[in-house]
Amino acid sequence: MKRMKMFFRFDKEEKWLEEMAAKGWLLCGKGLFYDFQRCTPDRCTIRADYREFRRKEDFWEYVALFEDSGWKHLAGSKGSGNQYFLKLRDSCTEDIFSDERSRAGRYKRVANAWLCAAIALLPLMVVYYGPGSGQRYWNPAEWYLTPGLWELEGASFWWAFLFETPFALGRGVGWLFPLAPFLVYLGYALKAWHLYRDAVKGRNT
Repeated sequence: MKRMKMFFRFDKEEKWLEEMAAKGWLLCGKGLFYDFQRCTPDRCTIRADYREFRRKEDFWEYVALFEDSGWKHLAGSKGSGNQYFLKLRDSCTEDIFSDERSRAGRYKRVANAWLCAAIALLPLMVVYYGPGSGQRYWNPAEWYLTPGLWELEGASFWWAFLFETPFALGRGVGWLFPLAPFLVYLGYALKAWHLYRDAVKGRNT
């Protein structure tokens, strides 16, 4: 089963995953969607972390460290960021983090990831919004490319104008293409940073 859901706070995500397991659906993968497989309904403890690795060896060492401590790796990969663990033994601690600061650190890593995604768009924005782009984007007449359109009259003008208008609108709002994701990524980074600051102060986890 696949479910699409978005969380900013790890504690709420963990609670939801535990509720799904109690209903008989255990997390087995995470990409754009949460992937679940059938399991025996049971109360369990699931914890989430956020880490990316450059080398596979580092990733598998990370997984092995938790599994040696009684936590099974449910989902996540070397470059996915999101990592999920299931508590296997009652003797294990209730958390995969040793203190509030290390628990809060995952929000800082999320903030850095979103900030890097925003920064990666900057070269495209420089090209897209370079010299001479302002007149093109803010002058609707520049959106129309039909030669001699504005010299036409009567039915010929209206036919050519109405025919090209949908394409012109596409060109006109095209300036939002790099700006919109940049602002979204930056907003996510700021949200994660605020959650990090709150988590350090013990306001959320």
